[in-house]
Amino acid sequence: MKVKIVNHSHHPLPQYQTPLSAGMDIRANLSDPVELKPLERKLIPTGLYVALPEGYEAQMRPRSGLAIKHGITLLNTPGTIDADYRGEIGIILVNLSSEPFVINDGERICQMVITSHAGVEWQPAEQLDDTERGAGGFGHTGK
Repeated sequence: MKVKIVNHSHHPLPQYQTPLSAGMDIRANLSDPVELKPLERKLIPTGLYVALPEGYEAQMRPRSGLAIKHGITLLNTPGTIDADYRGEIGIILVNLSSEPFVINDGERICQMVITSHAGVEWQPAEQLDDTERGAGGFGHTGK
């Protein structure tokens, strides 16, 4: 699938790191390093703008290395970039560790997965069909 992208950063376009990767690394586009204090959150610019086709979204997901090594994750994960959004992609990072973390220009801060989705048309009903699970939720199959 071909997707239009405007790159106002001074970094290469996002790319897959291996042939079977689902996500592409997204880099911070910063004029100066940004410090994230413990439990602090900040919106990090990327310099990227995309035009996804109808029926697709871009999901912004944490990078596992940043999460396990430094406690850095996305606050709204997965963040969704809708097909009709044309603004700059910004990433809401949060520091869940007890140590400050510095984000440098060009650092890979998250990954982007492009995926399809379906729209729904609601059909109001008085009740739903029965299933084996029924209304069981939140740990109902646990021990």
